[in-house]
Formats: sequence, structure tokens, C-alpha cells
Amino acid sequence: MTPADLSRTVLHAVRRAVDEDALRAPVPARVRVERTRPGGSGDYACAVALQLAGPAALPALEVARILRERVVAEPGVGRVEITGPGFLSFTLAAPAESDRAVLDAVREQGLAYGHGDALRDEALQFHHAREVRAAVTAHAVRRLVISQGARVRISCEEAPDPDWARLGVTVDAHGTPPVPLTGIRPVPAGATAGELLRRLGPDAARWGLLRAAGHDRAALGPELLVQGEANPLFRVRYAHARARALTRGAALLGFTAGPAPYSEPAEPAPYGESPADGSAPYGSAGRPLLDLIADHPGVLLAGARHRAPDRVARQLEAVAHAFFDFHDSCPPLPAGDEKPSAAHRARLALAEAAGTVLAGGLSLLGIRAPEHL
Repeated sequence: MTPADLSRTVLHAVRRAVDEDALRAPVPARVRVERTRPGGSGDYACAVALQLAGPAALPALEVARILRERVVAEPGVGRVEITGPGFLSFTLAAPAESDRAVLDAVREQGLAYGHGDALRDEALQFHHAREVRAAVTAHAVRRLVISQGARVRISCEEAPDPDWARLGVTVDAHGTPPVPLTGIRPVPAGATAGELLRRLGPDAARWGLLRAAGHDRAALGPELLVQGEANPLFRVRYAHARARALTRGAALLGFTAGPAPYSEPAEPAPYGESPADGSAPYGSAGRPLLDLIADHPGVLLAGARHRAPDRVARQLEAVAHAFFDFHDSCPPLPAGDEKPSAAHRARLALAEAAGTVLAGGLSLLGIRAPEHL
């Protein structure tokens, strides 16, 4: 966990405390964390509790206690102490512990990994034009904000296009709303739902409509149907299918995913590198993939807050790219006469987590994740 990661984690804890009404104070734009000074406790320290004590009308020690409860269980955080008048002092988890916590969370939560309750007190209403890109975007935003706990209604300016249902789009109401609502108005697609379905089918059409940011034109050409690595949608879905195939292959070889073996090497290697005794089975190629998986909950929340499903699409592309780099550098399955080892089980756990993240993200975009391609 980097200082920037820790800062975001603490800021998320502040937002949760405010959302849950445990803390009544304005959420700061950012939270500053600093290296602990000589003689201090932990790796990093933060004075946000002292900053919020006045607006919250609470003692700084009480604010620190509220925040500590919401930070201490986060992946990558080993220990949180309250020191002095209300400073939060953080000791980061060892890399192996942090990685295992992330993979455990993916395994336990499955496709719901990254879902949360940051928006649970929000009742939202979105309104869009009778246009296919606006309709598909509003539907994807609905899925994202629901994944973060919000309640949502969607209305359309006119009666929906009947072909929208084949793209998985539903509308709660249509017509002019009695009060102004939040508008979902991306650059129009320049094609109807029926035309896109005939040319691309539902999955490629939805990806093309959602992949670009709302202020950019959507790329809706035949390249979306190319079955090759140049097509990001194919690459994402193939990475998912490959991850599932690894699980099936491991079962045929008589082993399943397991935690990473870890022991401190006599000569510490650079962070993320594989020391001689094999205590980092993921190798250097596994670090980017682990980091992307750990970032996934934050990407989903940002996509929900900013009404930006394109952020999720780009995250999935990055996960797929990192998955193939890892897969090629550190094969999860033994080859030839090689016997399955603890390292193979750990690599398989990382590959399965990547597959789960890809399937969950595609599901939020309304796109199927086939197990065979």
C-alpha cells in the first residue's frame, strides 16, 4: 500500500462515517498522511481526526476512534493506533499478508467483490433522452450505483424504443418529470438500437456504447467483433475464459487454489521480485495484477459517483492485460513432469481472482462473460 492508497483508504473511512451518520462533518477533499517521525509509532500518521473534531463537535480522540473502526480491517493495513491528542498511526501489513487479504476478499465475495454501501443513503433519479447510448449508459450507471447501496429510478423523455429490451435496458417511467432530474446525456451514438443489434449483437453493442467517456464519440465499427487481441472486448472476455480454464485444468491435475507460501528470505529482494527461496510465487509480473485487483472496489465507487461506466471498462482492460503478462511469466499450471506446488496453488488463486473481477465488472456493464471462447 502506497501513501496515496492509504490516504484514499482514510478518506473512504471518513465518507463511510459521515454516510452512516457516525460523524457529522464535511468530508475533506483529501486526507494527508505522512511518514512517522523518529520515535513515533507505526509507519505513517494522520491528523484528520484533529481536523474534523471542531466541525463534528466531538473530541478528537472520539473522532479517531470512529475512523479507526473503519480503517483497521482494510486490506494492506496491519495495525491502527490512536496516539497523542488524536493522531491515527498506521502500521502497514507485510506484502504477503496484504495480498492474501485481497485474494481472500475476492474469493469470499465473488462477483460482488467491490460492492459496498458508500451510497446507501442516496435515492437517485436519472433522466435521459430517447436515444440508445443514453439509455444504455443510464442502465449501466444504475447497476453501478446500486452496487454501492443506492436506490435508483430512471425515466426517459419519451416512450422507450422496444429494441432497448434486447440490450437489457429497462425504464421506470417516461415523459417530462415534475421536477428537474439528473440528466444522463452522452454524445449520441448516431444509430438506433435495432441497427446496432443487427451489426454487433448485444454484448459488443453495449461495450462500444460504454467504453468511451460520455463526452467522446462511441466507436461502433466492425472492430468490436474481431476475435483477436487487438479488440479490447475480446481480450477481456478471453482473459476471463482463460482464468476459468485454468481452474478446470488444475482440477484435472488434482489441485486447487491456495494461499501463497511466505517466509522471510535471508537476503530481502526488491519489493515485488521473487527471492531465491521462492517466497514470492507471483513474481514481478504478479504485482501489477494484484494492485489492479486491490484497486477494483475504488474504481467501482468512482464509476458510481461520477456516473462513468467507462472507468470500469478501462479497468477491465487493464486487468486483462496484467493477467496475460502474469500468466505468461508465472504459469499457474505445472508443465511436463513438474508436480503441482504451493507456488502453483498461489498463482492459481491470483488467476481465479482476476477472472472473478473480470466477470463481476462485465456483469455491471450488462455484458456476458463466457467460460469458453
